[in-house]
Amino acid sequence: MLITNPVTRQVGFTLVEIAIVLVIVGLLVGGVLKGQEMILNAKLKKIERDRSGIATAILSYQDRYRQMPGDDDQASVRFAMYSDGDDDPAPADINGNGDGTLEGDWIAAANSETANQWKHLRASGLIPGDGDDATQLRNNYGGLIGVRDSSLLISGHVTIFGSIEGSIIKILESRLDDGSPESGHIQSDVTQALMDGNAASSAGATYLDSARYFMAMGL
Repeated sequence: MLITNPVTRQVGFTLVEIAIVLVIVGLLVGGVLKGQEMILNAKLKKIERDRSGIATAILSYQDRYRQMPGDDDQASVRFAMYSDGDDDPAPADINGNGDGTLEGDWIAAANSETANQWKHLRASGLIPGDGDDATQLRNNYGGLIGVRDSSLLISGHVTIFGSIEGSIIKILESRLDDGSPESGHIQSDVTQALMDGNAASSAGATYLDSARYFMAMGL
């Protein structure tokens, strides 16, 4: 009787199957990268919208009342909510001195002009909320947004965004400024304590992608 050895069949992927898998992997990777790009662009646009929205509100207030919100020395009589006998804070605390500049830190102390600007903007209806509310806005990284007079040697009023990633500021700088934390109308520092107008940035010559910065932009 003739005995034959069984043929062992090789099991594996054909070239067509491998090609299909590679196409699927490529589509998945491309989708992830595209999704990351969309998220990044959304964050950038949100920062730009926040800055534009705040600038528009402040300029609208100045156009309407001929005073800077927060610095307005007529707010206590301008808005009924501050003179209805049930005001909190008292009118003496809600008025600015009318000198044309915001006084106070960008992280606003109670009843300072930089705090009262948010109350004035809300009382005027230019941003949502109640006129007794001095709560600062927050950016999409969770950091505060503030406005003050001069910061990091940038003259005039500036908007400050807290806790922004270096990779994001790099892109903003490439679009709008000179790419350096230490010069131009966008400047940044790694500590919120040095965001006044009397000292230059201590962030160094370049942005680090992994670091968080306090970013000042001319209003």
